Order: sequence, then C-alpha cells, then structure tokens
Amino acid sequence: MNERRLTMMRIIDSRKKFTARELAERFNVSVRTIQRDLDYLQQIGFPLYSKQGAHGGYRALENRILPPLQLTRSEALGLFLMLEILERVPDFPFDAIRSHLSVQYYGSLPSDVQTNIDEMRSHISFRMIHLSEPAPWTTEILEAAITKQEIRIVYRSSTGEKEHILYPFGLYFENGYWYMPARNGDKVLLFRVDRIQNVERTGPVDPEVPSLTEWMQTPENRETAEVLLRFSPFGARLAKDTPFFNTVTDGHWSGPVPLEEFPFTARMLIRFGPDVRVLSPPRLRDMVLQLLRESMDQYKE
Repeated sequence: MNERRLTMMRIIDSRKKFTARELAERFNVSVRTIQRDLDYLQQIGFPLYSKQGAHGGYRALENRILPPLQLTRSEALGLFLMLEILERVPDFPFDAIRSHLSVQYYGSLPSDVQTNIDEMRSHISFRMIHLSEPAPWTTEILEAAITKQEIRIVYRSSTGEKEHILYPFGLYFENGYWYMPARNGDKVLLFRVDRIQNVERTGPVDPEVPSLTEWMQTPENRETAEVLLRFSPFGARLAKDTPFFNTVTDGHWSGPVPLEEFPFTARMLIRFGPDVRVLSPPRLRDMVLQLLRESMDQYKE
C-alpha cells in the first residue's frame, strides 16, 4: 500500500463527508486516481459509505476498523507492555476490549517476537493496587464528560447515600482510585468513582462545561493558607513517595492549602507520626494535635 493511501486511511473521518475532488486537490492528483484509491480501500475492508448525487460524497462508517500498525520489534514490545499495564488498571474506561486486544495483538506478532515477549514477562512485574470496591461507571462518566452532558448520580458517603445532579469534567486515576471532578450548581465537587452507586445521563447539554485539562489549569479560587512543615530525614524520604508532599527541600515543605482541605491534610500528616511537625499555621497544627489526642485516648480504656 502506498503512502497516499495510508494517509487517506488516517484522515478519513466519520464525522464529516468528503468528495473525491477534495482529496484530489489535497494530494495533487487526479480525481480518477483518488477514485481508484477509494475502490482499493473498500476492497481491503476499509468501511466507506458513499452517496451519489449533487450533495453526495464519501464518509467512513463510525465503527470502522482502523489500519494495522507497522512497528519495529522494540516498538512492538513497548506497545505490548503498555497493554499489560492497562489490563491491570481497575475499571479502565471502555475496558471490554482490553484483554481481547492484548491476546489479538500478541497472536498477530511473528513467532520470534512472541518468544521475546514470553521471555520478557518473567523479568518484569506491574504491582497495581487491587481495590475492594469496583468502579463500573468510568465509561458512562467519560462519555458524558466528552459530550458535556448532565448526569444524575447516587453517591455513598460517610453520612449515607445522596443524589447529585452534575456536569462531569472527566476522570483521573490517582493512587489506585478513579476520581471525577464535576460542576454542581456554582460549585465544583470531587467524587471517588468507586463510591458512585448509579449514573444516569439526564439529557441537558452545556457547551460551557470545561474539560478536565481546562479545569486543572484553572487557578485555585478557594481561600488558602500557607502551610510550613518540617520533616525528619526519614520523614523526608517518606514524603518523596507522597504526591502531595514530594517537593520537600532540605527537610521543609511549604505551599498554599485550601482551608476546607485542612481536615484531610491533617489526616495525611498523621501518617508520618513523629517524622513531621507543622510549623504553621496554628489552625492546622491544632487539628493534628487533636487527632493525636483522639488516637491516644482510645488506648486509655
């Protein structure tokens, strides 16, 4: 297959119609050449839909089969490792095809590359967090975020189950859990997806809903306080493995923390025990002290 036909397979889009003349002008060849290319693509199984007439043209079917990858041995091994990792991420969106894709891809490789993969498997391991609570709604949430569609969820919190009407921004995976930031009225709330009991798309669409990337790049507008921590040498080593505190320098960490996140931050600091000290602000230090007292009180009985 020549380079022009490969390029055509990549650019043909199910979302818009195109004519043979438009492609001919793009590739600077004749319309007849493009028609031969399109006939060839249809013969090899590329699903093109054509409509005759003044307003006719070509369109790729939405569930078309994409062309096979042309990879070097190193690229093939790297891609297989990525598929292996994806299989171990719990409740990955659109995950129905993951194991099938891995098996199918492995089966299509030359025998010598399959042997390389078999040997590689005995020298590498991916340790992923196995969650006790499933998060089956990742695909539904992601599709709603892409279409900027409103959803109704039932969420299980420490106070019981509650219904929320939301516009999700997307999903992110952190420390073994999927999280969904979403707009709730004029507020943004963060939900852990494994605590969502049900998701229902309700219909309304709002084109002004930001994407996950746009939301993450938005400056923090909640009230914050500057936090200063001092870690012992051992505590600094532990902090390097904690995403929130991994910027420890010379045993100290400082940064703005939203006031409403203080209770959560205090509980994170408790995990470091005597290897961290809150230097400021007093409000956060008092929260940590209160948690320590409560921890000790339960051993006095």
